[in-house]
Amino acid sequence: QFENMAVHITLPESRKKTAAPDEPKHLVTPGDVITTDTGYMRGHGTYMDDDKLKASVAGVVERVNKLICVQPLKTRYNGEIGDVVVGRITEVGQRRWRVDVNSRLDAVLMLSAVNLPGGELRRRSAEDELMMREYLQEGDLISAEVQAIFHDGALSLHTRSLKYGKLGQGVTVQVSPSLIKRRKTHFHNLPCGASVILGNNGYVWICPTVDDEKVESSGGYQQDLEPVPSADREVIARLRNCILALATHKLMLYDTSVLYSYEASRQYQVKDLLQPDVAEKVADDTRQRLQMESG
Repeated sequence: QFENMAVHITLPESRKKTAAPDEPKHLVTPGDVITTDTGYMRGHGTYMDDDKLKASVAGVVERVNKLICVQPLKTRYNGEIGDVVVGRITEVGQRRWRVDVNSRLDAVLMLSAVNLPGGELRRRSAEDELMMREYLQEGDLISAEVQAIFHDGALSLHTRSLKYGKLGQGVTVQVSPSLIKRRKTHFHNLPCGASVILGNNGYVWICPTVDDEKVESSGGYQQDLEPVPSADREVIARLRNCILALATHKLMLYDTSVLYSYEASRQYQVKDLLQPDVAEKVADDTRQRLQMESG
């Protein structure tokens, strides 16, 4: 039964050891005493016990003036106003959609917070409410922006700009939200021939390069369901494997790191990038190049 089993063997090779990034200043685990000084204010991830400030989660201690909080190392997505997110419609309700955005609670997208087809600007009518499933239905992927945060922590989204809206053909990759670097823009048309949306919520969308004029004319609702050429599919698959390699080795994800990892992976076949040793080499090469640039 083992006759046709493929075995992958790599020869030993010398590799330059990359300098490990600086360790976080103050790591704590639940129950650790952060400080006994009573002059500090208690922030997220902490609690008072016998006049001692202790950590309630495992993470890094952050001090802002007299406020002490603990940033968890691994957590669900906690949204901030202005964040770009990629999400999936889970429910169509009364004048609203519920969206899974990798948070504790589903986000809400109100009917009044979306662009109407063709970009019309008018009050939403009963006909629009009846047509909601025509616009977005369960299972559809969207890109959106966080507009507000409700008192229970749920997010309110909007897709009023034409760069947001329904996503067509592509691939979603899920990574830890803490690995997405906050930038001015999270929409990137990469020179390798694909577009990437790095959602602050840890969902990354990869698709063939989008024609902005086409999106604007359709209002973001018409989807191009033409078969994607093989070359484009290969670029998308390579980018996906590169992003997973960076995430596995805890490198921050932003346009430069994704592009550098793509260039470092060119010497390997797409399927080889799934092998742990090849993924490690690509991540190491990317880390070295980023460290050289930062000096």
